[in-house]
Amino acid sequence: MVRPSSSVLLVGLLWLYCWGAMAQAGEEYMAYKDPKQPLNRRIKDLMGRMMLEEKIGQMTQLDRANVTAEIMRDFSLGSVLSGGGSVPREQASPQDWINMFNEFQKGALSSRLGIPMIYGIDAVHGHNNVYKATIFPHNVGLGATRDPELVKKIGAATALEVRATGINYAFAPCIAVCRDPRWGRCYESYSEDPAVVIQMTDVILGLQGEIPAGSRKGVPYVGGKDKVAACAKHFVGDGGTTRGINENNTVIDRHGLLSIHMPAYYHSIIKGVSTIMVSYSSLNGKKMHAHHELVTKFLKDTLKFRGFVISDWQGVDKINYPLHSNYPEAVLAGVQAGIDMVMVPFNHTEFIGIVTDHVNNKRIPMSRIDDAVRRILRVKFVMGLFENPLADESFVDKLGSQAHRDLAREAVRKSLVLLKNGENADTPVLPLPKKTKRILVAGTHANNLGYQCGGWSLTWQGVSGNNYTAGTTILSAITAAVDPSTEIVFSENPDADFLKSNNFSYAIVVVGEQPYAETKGDSLNLTIAEPGPQTITNVCGEVKCVVVVISGRPLVIEPYVSSMDALVAAWLPGTEGQGVSDVLFGDYGFSGKLPRTWFKTVDQLPMNVGDAHYDPLFPFDFGLTTDSVKQL
Repeated sequence: MVRPSSSVLLVGLLWLYCWGAMAQAGEEYMAYKDPKQPLNRRIKDLMGRMMLEEKIGQMTQLDRANVTAEIMRDFSLGSVLSGGGSVPREQASPQDWINMFNEFQKGALSSRLGIPMIYGIDAVHGHNNVYKATIFPHNVGLGATRDPELVKKIGAATALEVRATGINYAFAPCIAVCRDPRWGRCYESYSEDPAVVIQMTDVILGLQGEIPAGSRKGVPYVGGKDKVAACAKHFVGDGGTTRGINENNTVIDRHGLLSIHMPAYYHSIIKGVSTIMVSYSSLNGKKMHAHHELVTKFLKDTLKFRGFVISDWQGVDKINYPLHSNYPEAVLAGVQAGIDMVMVPFNHTEFIGIVTDHVNNKRIPMSRIDDAVRRILRVKFVMGLFENPLADESFVDKLGSQAHRDLAREAVRKSLVLLKNGENADTPVLPLPKKTKRILVAGTHANNLGYQCGGWSLTWQGVSGNNYTAGTTILSAITAAVDPSTEIVFSENPDADFLKSNNFSYAIVVVGEQPYAETKGDSLNLTIAEPGPQTITNVCGEVKCVVVVISGRPLVIEPYVSSMDALVAAWLPGTEGQGVSDVLFGDYGFSGKLPRTWFKTVDQLPMNVGDAHYDPLFPFDFGLTTDSVKQL
């Protein structure tokens, strides 16, 4: 027996050691974790390591109220969301949000492959769910500005405030083209005119960042830690439903669909939007959540969208009626239609089990699952989540910052539309004098920050009152704007005796709609909330009056216009009421233009610019202008 020499043994041991080290290094090296690797290689490497249950987990989005770090880890969930008003605690601070976000993210990172989550929230006019955030005017007001550069700045400010809470995904913008103001979401639409909505898609460049020159069109882009993934919604035709009924049926031919409701999606895709949300509504009787031809063939194949498609809240559950009936069939229809991430806010195990069964029984091909996961991972890699998964706490001071409030104030100024200013151009009422004896401020909306903000503000349906967040009411703004010697008297609904017994120089009446969102906002009568009409009648019958309407859409105003000396559409201006006083008193001129046709009676609806029967009270694009004045 030949014994090896000690030198041979040493060489052998060294070789075994080196081989083991190389093997170990090979096991540890994961291309998907290497930021130097090309995007597609990282996606391919990670997907090659994933088991079916992990892929389906990535397709699942659960509301924060039903999530734990353990669920994130055990199911490799792809996403968490906050539904409207779903918060860590009442009046939660940015740190509260960050702590919650990081807890969930650490759970995701502790899963077998450590795939980070994406966290979505309805930041639709600022970071509106969050206490003390800047709340910008709703989209209808921004449409009145006709200012894409302003909207881009608002997108960038919103992204910073969202990142201030650790969150990295905003369910915005809504690019619906509202064709009937009876729709409860009309204020989420920039305009009835698709050309205006196209302009406003520049908000995506603010939320996500400017796409580098030469980038491939259709590929999602998120430009750094101060940006968020955006979401164009709701695909497609949600603003065209019959009689404006929310989640209802849009009856339209292909030419109408492509010329009215689709153009803003094309422009959003060109601008790099990361995600697109499917509409609850139907198109010519077919639920959009089950519409393979439009979601897969048109959006993905024709428009070359490379981000991911997400359902709306329980959107798959609503494919069949009643809610959640024939759920396995609905899940099959939704996933096969091309939905990549499914919002299942309450029950992830049921959804994951059903999809797993569909795949195992060949009802859903593996190629469909892989398409969904590839798209989700593409967005996550583009966002830099694998390199920076946890909240960046350096943005905390951006929430509600003075710079953002100043921007919101500018947006309010530019959104106001002057509809009447005296009986003729020779005797304008506005701008108002700051120095006078006594001013009456009246109306339900003059001293109510919640009413100013509207729905999707602190809670899903909005709030009433001044104690829910930080901001400036219109009454406070007027009080601060006038000369110190001018007396301000506030009476919400003054009677005739009160009006006659005070010698008012003039009155500012602020009335409108109470907050609402979605279906609860559907309205067949579109009237000013009581006692608004009575306040207008009482005050304008006795005192020179300026009426300011706070609303998400045109309302029935025609019967009262003749009694008003001036009329202003202020939409839903948000937290910065000084923007209203800035223009009423002439520090800035009126410049806004109607983004919607203002009807005479609801019997005329739907009525949009270009219609044969077009006979409005105030036409689309109408808006009187004034110059700024210097007052002593």
